[in-house]
Amino acid sequence: MKINKVCILGAGTLGTRVALQSALSGYEVAVYDIYPKALENSKKTMEKIIRSLAKNSGLEAEAGLNAIKEITFTDNANVAVMDADIINESVLENVAVKQEVWNQFGIIAPEKTIFTTNTSFLLPSTFAEISGRPARFCALHFHDVFYAKVVDIMPHKGTDPALIPILMDFGRSLEQVPVFVKKENPGYIFNSMLMAFIGAAGKLITGEVASIQDIDRSWMVNFHMPMGPFGILDSIGLDTAWHVTHNMPDKASQSFAAFLKTYIDAGKLGEKTGEGFYSYPHPTYKDPDFLS
Repeated sequence: MKINKVCILGAGTLGTRVALQSALSGYEVAVYDIYPKALENSKKTMEKIIRSLAKNSGLEAEAGLNAIKEITFTDNANVAVMDADIINESVLENVAVKQEVWNQFGIIAPEKTIFTTNTSFLLPSTFAEISGRPARFCALHFHDVFYAKVVDIMPHKGTDPALIPILMDFGRSLEQVPVFVKKENPGYIFNSMLMAFIGAAGKLITGEVASIQDIDRSWMVNFHMPMGPFGILDSIGLDTAWHVTHNMPDKASQSFAAFLKTYIDAGKLGEKTGEGFYSYPHPTYKDPDFLS
């Protein structure tokens, strides 16, 4: 099967980046969201990314902006999925929301369409049956896309094995490094390691062992890293982190989820809102004297 048209469900942080890289890689792309404002913001974010790439990677700004012009941004589900060869879903990390989306698109998508979910922590088997075509359902999970170029391919038990090489080739065509997760695992590979790291930071802050800044400083200095766990959480999005920790049953995760919720309730979701644990676009962990 040859993939020509890509349908992205959800115009948030990750959906925007997957859509842009797909367009830059020569695919026909449609981005769907129920909120017109989200679609507007997605387009603006893409233009910002293009300007950054033009400055730092040699990409021609004009070519990048022209690629954005070819993308269809729509709140009409039928328009978005028309003739789609593959869907990659990046809606809210909420089981009920995702199930509703897959029930809807399972009905209206062309028979040929491959269904993939970009969920960070939930399992593809949670949505495969409700999509109506479990054999054509697989997790295809991207990271940052432009700076962390890894895509996880994680089938469930009922996924047709023939999809795997198609998705591996698709991932490579988007300039990503595909990694195969042999069986379902919450958090894939990297996120499983990352959550152990983030969870440890969460225990330190909720246990009042140290400040956010000193926890980050300790990690940054010891591992020669440009940011610590709380800077990373800001880049991921505190709402995304809350959805993951909130669904974990242990007391430490629940305590950290409650801590994150205080920021979310204040509208502080991280980089995307201009403030989380740090203020953006100039977080203090980037100051020359932060590690003094």
